[in-house]
Amino acid sequence: MTSTARPSGRNQTSRVVRHQMYIGGRFEDALSGGTLEVYDPATEGVIATCPAGDAKDVDRAVRAATSAFYGGWRKVTAQERGRVLLRLADRIRARRGELAELETRNSGKPIVEAEYDMDDTATCFEYYGGLATKINGEVLPVPAEAMAFALREPVGVAGQIIPWNYPLLMAAWKIAPALAAGCTVVLKPAEQTPLSILALAQDFEAVGIPPGVVNIVTGDGPGAGAPLVVHPDVRKIAFTGSAEVGKLIMRAAADQLKRVSLELGGKSPNIFFNDADFENAVDGALFGTFINQGEVCSAGSRVLVQRDIYRKFIDAAAAKAKTIKLGNGLDRETKMGPLVSSEQRDRVVRYLEIGRGEGKLAVGGGIPKALDWGWYVEPTIFYDVDNSATIAQEEIFGPVMSVIPFTDEAEAIRIANATPYGLAAAVWTRDIFKAFRVVKALEAGIVWVNHMQPTFVEAPWGGYKASGFGRELGHWAVEEYLETKQVFINLDEKPIGWY
Repeated sequence: MTSTARPSGRNQTSRVVRHQMYIGGRFEDALSGGTLEVYDPATEGVIATCPAGDAKDVDRAVRAATSAFYGGWRKVTAQERGRVLLRLADRIRARRGELAELETRNSGKPIVEAEYDMDDTATCFEYYGGLATKINGEVLPVPAEAMAFALREPVGVAGQIIPWNYPLLMAAWKIAPALAAGCTVVLKPAEQTPLSILALAQDFEAVGIPPGVVNIVTGDGPGAGAPLVVHPDVRKIAFTGSAEVGKLIMRAAADQLKRVSLELGGKSPNIFFNDADFENAVDGALFGTFINQGEVCSAGSRVLVQRDIYRKFIDAAAAKAKTIKLGNGLDRETKMGPLVSSEQRDRVVRYLEIGRGEGKLAVGGGIPKALDWGWYVEPTIFYDVDNSATIAQEEIFGPVMSVIPFTDEAEAIRIANATPYGLAAAVWTRDIFKAFRVVKALEAGIVWVNHMQPTFVEAPWGGYKASGFGRELGHWAVEEYLETKQVFINLDEKPIGWY
C-alpha cells in the first residue's frame, strides 16, 4: 500500500439506468424534470439517474400519504398489517442476490456484507410483521366509579430520512415499525444510494401495500429533505445521519412542534484491558473500525488499550490491517471496498492529513495507488493519539483508527466518556465484575462486552448526548410512531356538577 494520492477520474463501463421516484403507488419523474446521477464507487462511473425531487414532489407524496392514512390504512387490522410486512420479508429473501449486488454497486460495500444486510433487512420486516399484533393499550385503575384506559394510535404521516451507509437496511429500520404502528410514510433516501429501496418498491403493490402508504422521494437534502421536515401535514420526522444535520432538523421542526427522533453520529470507544483474549481483541478492533469501510455510525474507532499490552496490540493490529484486501465489492475476496463518493473520500483524506500531526502512523494513511479506479482509502491506524485530538473527537466516517493508551479502569472510563457523542462502546475483559462496572459507567446507548457491532432487531438502538434521542429497533421503535390517548368512562349515573 502507498500513501501517494492519484487524481480522480471516471471509468464509465456500465449502462446508465433511468429510475423514477415512487409516489401514490406509481413510479414518477420529478415535476421539474430534473435528475441526479448515481455512481458506482468502485469504478467512479455513472450507473443510474434518479429524479431530483423538490418541494412540489414532497407535497404530492405527503398528500398521497395523508390520503392513504385517512382513507383506510389506519383502519387496516393489525393482523393484516403484519401479514403485509411478512410478505415483504419473503420477497426480500427471494431477491437477496439481486438486491445485494445492487447495494454493492451503489454503495461500494463488499458483496458478503451486502448479503448479510439483505438478511437483516428481511428479518427486520419479519420482526415487525409479528410485532404489529402486540401493540397494546392499558386499563388503568382509578379512584372512581369509572373505567379508564389508554389507547395507542398511529401518529399519522411520518417523514423519514436515511443515510447512504446501509441503504436498504436503514429504510427497513424506519418503514417497518411505522407500518406496524399504522402510520404512512414518505421516505427520502440518500441521494448517493437510492437504488435498492426503489428496486424493492417494485414489490410493494404485490405484497399488499396500498398506494400512498409508502412513498419514496429521491433528491438531495436541501431540495427534498428540508421540505419534508417542514411540511405541515407530516406529524413525525425520523432521521439517521450526522449531528450537524440533526441540529438543523430540530430547529426546522420546532416551529410546528413536530415529533422528532434522531439517530446521529458517534465516536465510540473500544476498550481493551490487559486480561482480554488478545487475538479476539485485535480482531474486534479491526472489525469495529474497518467494517463497511469505516462508514458506520457506531464504529469503534477510538481504541483504548491498557499500557501493559499497548505496544503488542499496535504491532499485531498493524500487521493484520496490512492483510485487508481492498477492491471492488463484487469480488467475494474483498474485505474493504471504496468509500461511497469522491466527496467522502476527500473528506477522509483531509482527516488523514490532520492525523499525521496528531499521532504516529502505524499503517495506511493514504489512497492505494495500485487500484486504477474507485474512491478507496487505505485502512489506517494512528497511535499515541491524545483523546483531545481532532481525529479522536470528530466523526471521520472512514477507515481510520485512533489508538489511545490508558493505565487503569478509572482512566479508561474517563477517556471513554470524554467525547460529545454517546452512541456505542465496547469493553474487552475476562473479569465479569470489571465488565459490569465499566458498562454501568459508560455514557453510551449501546455497550458490547467482548464483541463489537452485533446488532439485533429485538434490541434498542440509539445514543446519549450528541448521538441523538429516540430509539430504533425492538418495541422501542414502534413507540416512536404512536400517540397515547386517555379514555375515561363514567359508570356512575349521578349527575356531575359543583354541588
